[in-house]
Amino acid sequence: MQMRKLGSTGIDVAPLVLGGNVFGWTTDRDTSFALLDAFLDAGFNAIDTADFYSKFVPGNHGGESETLIGEWMKDRGVRDRVVLITKGGLPMADDMQGLSADYLKHACDASLARLQTDCIDVYMAHRADPAVPIEETLEAFDDLIQAGKVRHAGASNYTAGELEEALHAGGHGRARYEVFEPHYNLAQRELYEGDLEALCLRHKLGVIPYYALAGGFLTGKYRSKADIEGRARIISAASYMNPRGFALLGAMEAVAARHGATLAQVALAWLMARPSITAPIASATSLDQLADILQAVQLELTSEDMAELEAASR
Repeated sequence: MQMRKLGSTGIDVAPLVLGGNVFGWTTDRDTSFALLDAFLDAGFNAIDTADFYSKFVPGNHGGESETLIGEWMKDRGVRDRVVLITKGGLPMADDMQGLSADYLKHACDASLARLQTDCIDVYMAHRADPAVPIEETLEAFDDLIQAGKVRHAGASNYTAGELEEALHAGGHGRARYEVFEPHYNLAQRELYEGDLEALCLRHKLGVIPYYALAGGFLTGKYRSKADIEGRARIISAASYMNPRGFALLGAMEAVAARHGATLAQVALAWLMARPSITAPIASATSLDQLADILQAVQLELTSEDMAELEAASR
């Protein structure tokens, strides 16, 4: 498997990042451990999570995903084999949110404790905070890097204007965002393509898009309202269930048939083939699902495949 450079960080990652959002939500401890074992054993190395995962689940308080990953790394003794990516800034409580220097440092320390490690490879602002000057946030990231708690800084969910401002403000005692995590997939391209993608290319950022499978829609398993009733990702998948979305699935099926691949593999391979993308993030809730998505790294789409998929997804 060909490893890829994560922007200018000097970190090598496999072409697929494992999404940790499901740990402590739709996968329990034993299943989470089994998925993490299989992912690492297959030669992959980067895991994405956040302190906010999974505060959105009734009864959870946030930090569940980080806690499980930390317990797994300690139990297996594999911290040195993992590229650890986590995020902070989303509300953990009314007075615990945002990107102020004080809170960002507090949030980082809390993540380190849950992850049972002394350093995070990439620590990211989960979203921009208009209430805090970007200079203050980047100085806080720099302090964390100088303290050895963080190797590199990154950002998620920034607009093109917010990211450009941050990139201009980096340096001179402030960290520079080296990795960007956008919402991007074959069914929803407009949030990233254009100014954001151009910025990432120009500044040589590592790009690891989330929602790579559009909440499961691009796997092809959701074709009607009956398919999504009672499922955890009902809202995410439902938004794509329209004539355009189903036409896209049709094009994906044609490409998949030519390669003997699954729709999930096609969706991930398309992202991997995009010039600005380092590695898409995808999660799995079973070993069968994981085995499916890991095979995407073996799928090489032709220029005709790419053109067909892009035409169908416009």
